Amino acid sequence: MSEKLNLTYTPEMEKAMHQSHGMNFSEYEMNIEKRLEVEKKREQSHRRGLEAAKEMDHDIHR
Repeated sequence: MSEKLNLTYTPEMEKAMHQSHGMNFSEYEMNIEKRLEVEKKREQSHRRGLEAAKEMDHDIHR
């Protein structure tokens, strides 16, 4: 079962989605499995960024 999201996005966002995830927004909108895959990758990237910031903060305050 897929539910279209009716997202609003710019050409720049479309280009970034394709470069980062190899799909366009219409594919993302229409396919729940692809959405979950993209969001999982985004969550992992976010967590890595938080960890890097924490490490840098620690290094600065030594």
